[in-house]
Parts: sequence; C-alpha cells; structure tokens
Amino acid sequence: MRRPGALRLQAALATMAVGAVIGVALQVPQASAAAGGASGYATLNGGTTGGAGGQTVRASTGTAIHAALCGRASSSTPIVIEVQGTINHGNTSKVSGTSCNTADGVIELKQISNVTIIGVGTGAVFDQLGIHIREASNIVIRNVTIRNVKKSGSPTSNGGDAISMESDVRNVWVDHTTLEASGGESEGFDGLFDMKDNTQYVTLSYSILRNSGRGGLIGSSESDRSNGFVTFHHNLYENIDSRTPLLRGGIAHIYNNTYVNLHESGINSRAGARAKVENNHFKDSKDVLGTFYTSEAGYWQVAGNIFDNVTWSSPGTDTNPAGPNPQSNTSVSIPYSYRLDGAACVPDIVRQTAGANKGLQESNGNCSPQTPAPTTPGPGPTGPTPGPTGSPTPGPTGSPTPGPTQPGGTNLSLGAGSDGSSKASGTSYGNVRDGNLGTHWSPAGPTGVISIKWGSATRVSRVVIREAPGSAGAIGSWQLVNHDTGAVLVSGSGAGAVTFPASSLTKITYRITGSTGTPKVAEFETYA
Repeated sequence: MRRPGALRLQAALATMAVGAVIGVALQVPQASAAAGGASGYATLNGGTTGGAGGQTVRASTGTAIHAALCGRASSSTPIVIEVQGTINHGNTSKVSGTSCNTADGVIELKQISNVTIIGVGTGAVFDQLGIHIREASNIVIRNVTIRNVKKSGSPTSNGGDAISMESDVRNVWVDHTTLEASGGESEGFDGLFDMKDNTQYVTLSYSILRNSGRGGLIGSSESDRSNGFVTFHHNLYENIDSRTPLLRGGIAHIYNNTYVNLHESGINSRAGARAKVENNHFKDSKDVLGTFYTSEAGYWQVAGNIFDNVTWSSPGTDTNPAGPNPQSNTSVSIPYSYRLDGAACVPDIVRQTAGANKGLQESNGNCSPQTPAPTTPGPGPTGPTPGPTGSPTPGPTGSPTPGPTQPGGTNLSLGAGSDGSSKASGTSYGNVRDGNLGTHWSPAGPTGVISIKWGSATRVSRVVIREAPGSAGAIGSWQLVNHDTGAVLVSGSGAGAVTFPASSLTKITYRITGSTGTPKVAEFETYA
C-alpha cells in the first residue's frame, strides 16, 4: 500500500505534465561555463573551484565522462567536463585507469579531486542515472538535470539518489541543477541530495528539487553526526513529502529558498543539528520546520521567514514542530559573507533563476536576476580528502579559516628553505616545498614542527597545508608561528587553507600540537 504522500505526488505529477513539456520547449541559451563562483560553506576549507585552470573536454555519454576522468595525468589533475545530451544506462560504462575508479550505470566521482561537470549547449540530462561522490574533494556540478534515479525496479542507479556524497567528501558546489523524481520510496525512488559519513563544506544553490518523497539528508542515521557545514540558498523545493533537508548533527545555513507543497514535513533538524533558517518562503505546506520522527532534538535560529498557509502538528514524543509561531532555540554564527533577498520576493527570483537551462543567472541581492561575471580561479585543493574530520564545530575556530577562494599567485615556498623538529624515517623537510604531493614530511612522533624560511624578510598572509594522499584527517590541532618573534599568527585544526593578517618574516613555522594518526605534510605552501 502506498503512503499518502506518494499518492499526492502521483496526482500532482499528472497535473504538471503539460508544464514539463513547456519547460523543455523554452530552453534558455547557456551562460559561459566559467561564469560565477562558489558561495556559502563551499568557499571555506580552501575553497571550491572544481577543475578551473585545467583542460576542458566535451562529453555526450557517461562513458566519455568516465574516460575524461581516467585520461588525466593523476586523480587530482584539474579538468572541466562539458556535458551535452542525454546520459543514460545505455551509454555509461566503467572505464579503468590509474586516475579514476568508475563503475557501470552511475557517474562515479570516487577517490578524485578538482573536477567540474557542467551542462552546455542545449543542456545535459542524466536520465535514470545518478552521480555518486565518494572520498573526493573540490567537485563542482552545474547546469544539469538528473531525473528518475531508482533504487528498486529497473534500471537502478546510485541507491536511488540523484546526487549522493559519502565517506570523507570535502568541498562540493552543486549549482543550477534540476533534481527530480516521479514519486516516493514505494515507486522505487530515494533522495535527491544526500550527504553522509563525514561529508563537509557543501553548497547547494539555485537548484530545483521536486516530485519526490525525499528531498535529501545530512547523516544516514542518528549516530552519523560527522557531516555538516552545508549551505542551501535560492533553491526551489516543490511537491515533496519530507527531508528538505533532514539534518542529523552538524551545521546548516538555509536562506532564500522557496518551499511549495511539502506534504509531511520540511526542514527536519534532529540529533543535535543546528540550522540558521532565514528569509525563506514556505507556502501550502505542513510542518515546514522542527524535529520530527525522533525524540533526539535538533535546533534552529529563525529570522525573516514567511509562512503562507502552513499547518502545524501538535507536539508529541517524536514530534516537535517549530510553529505555529517559530522561535529561535539556538544561535548559529556564519563565517562567510552573503546577501539576503527579502522573503516576500524569494518565490519570484527563485523561479526566474533556479534550475538547469536558466543561463546560470543569480539574484543581484535585490531580487533581480543577473548573469555573474566570468571568473578564472586557479586550481583548488589537490589532496584527495582535505579538511578536518569529526563532528563539525561552528565558526572559524577549530578548523582552518581560509578566504573565499583557493589562494592564488606564487607559492613562496618553492625555492625557499625548510627545517623542523625530528623527522620520521624516510621523510624530508624539503618534501613540503617541492610541489609534489607524492612526497611528505612527518614528525618523529604525533606532534612536531616544520618551517619555511627565506634569506630576507618576506610578506606572508596565506598558507595552505596539504596532507599526503591517504592521510587526510590525521592532523589535529596546530599553530602558525612567526618564528622571528614567536608570535602565534593563527591556530586551528585540520589541514587546508588559512588566511591571517599579513606579516613580514624570514621564517614561518607550522606547529602540530595534536593528531589522530601520523601527520603527513605533503606541501606547506605560502602566499603573499
């Protein structure tokens, strides 16, 4: 027997069929593949630039996408894959290579980094075929439609998820996508946008999620609380039963989204999750915010939202709706800059800009669409899984505090000198400044110091610490020290990029004061 929500989805789909046909006929010319840059939490932890600065290739089949990944010099060589046409099971096969780990029947982004997939021309449609991101970092997906991915029935792909991320994923930006199904779990579909098992620093922007039982989740169970730092903005959630999203632990920033026809529940913050929910528009929906289906509470900070024809359940053991008069029960500090549209105009601006084939238009901050100027950022992080592990913590402390993009310019460590404390056998101080992720330095114990030094005073304001492949998360707490004066420039935990007030010095020291394994510093990059 179908759930009531699934029946409502099927009825709604029947009435929306005409609109879907019209939507295909009125395709908008595409903007430049390089237009715009990441926003939200994806700008932290070294930034998310995908394959910027790398080779650009064109693909019209899933096999060609896999071949492009496998044809790189390494699993971290930047690449932009422009996709046009329909990608399906019939044209998506496994391709083997040393720089990839692909599979049949799914677009597999596994154990890789620095990749952009973007729809171009008349558009890109992934039909009944999901995108799976695993043990990967610095991934950008833009301007594509992913539809009707099933976990049961035939054909199946990606566990029924349109886009899924799991196992040590860092820095993903999904933008201007259309993610849709044709029913709920009883019809064979699962989530549209799922994150689990240590996935952090993700932004979903200007996208449409519709006609599904489940919008998406952060955390696969009440005990999977290693995920977080996720931004959702300027998205349309329409005709969905629940999970818009479901949050288990971690921190989410949810702003300027519009929600229409949520049948069972909406933003479900539970198991200690904390969400900042501001200037969103909710219409014709039920229980759009709260803790549902569990007694393990979550928390929210609310401001500027509009609730239009929203109904609320009565509180119970496993039901704690935020309404009918939502109030904040936590405070969430957001460590990046952003512009808020007024909630009253959010439905209009989102419908003009969100989804694939909208020319990558964005809001100008005053509820008017604009096409962002092209950007040409340098390559992003090259390690397979950079950034901190463990339960996310709010704000810039406890993790690196990078600027909005990966540091550019000249790496001042190249050609400089280096020294440090006792080193582990087979490692070298010089390995942190040779530009090669295949070599590294490790201290003789769980803590130690490594330094970059110059013959004369050098201005430094940004540092990138890259861990060796396979060692991500081993570095715990650290300090960056001006060796000339002994002053601590900044402190935190985990590898990645960090910015601090510019200092003129002859030697800068990275002092590892805690670790969860054997620290392996592949590169200690310095920038002016």
